[in-house]
Amino acid sequence: MSWTRKPLAALAVCVLLLAGSAGCGSGDAREGVASPAPVGKLLEDRDPEGRPYREVEPEDAPDVGIEVQPDAAGGWDVRLTVRNFRFSPAGAAARAVAGRGLAHLYVDGRPVARLRAPAYRLDARLVPRGTHRVTARLYADDATAWAVDGKPVESTADITASEPGPGVTPDTSSRRKARTQGTDIGGRGSPDRAGTAS
Repeated sequence: MSWTRKPLAALAVCVLLLAGSAGCGSGDAREGVASPAPVGKLLEDRDPEGRPYREVEPEDAPDVGIEVQPDAAGGWDVRLTVRNFRFSPAGAAARAVAGRGLAHLYVDGRPVARLRAPAYRLDARLVPRGTHRVTARLYADDATAWAVDGKPVESTADITASEPGPGVTPDTSSRRKARTQGTDIGGRGSPDRAGTAS
């Protein structure tokens, strides 16, 4: 088969039309597919590690409560209750999705864990003798801290680790006690508030 100018010209026009139509349109928007809207508003305020706060309206905001209890092995069982929030699996895309993300756990302001589930065992080495503050703060998957009214969504519990006296058999209740706070330091949430993982 021999090629002539007319079929080559027609082929070139077809290629240009196809390539042109693929490049038309605005941004990533495709017909029939909505692009995701931004979630919340980024604030200039940042957490102690430099991550920005992502402000959301109170009615749409996630919420967290924290309870910390001594365990039989000498550590502490941490249990989070969340509302309007789901824990994202490892490997989730690094973007903010309403009510999704992970919790960062702090002891006396020091980061100790990133949680993708509501339960965690806190090693006794991280909680020496004395009174300590254990804080859970909620983050989006893009590492921004969820916030309401300019304050991070977090909850804090006070715990006290103590050593048994001489001649006393150590047991969980005599060595340590835990008390959760109904108020939060600079944040939202309440451990007294019943929450459900949604």
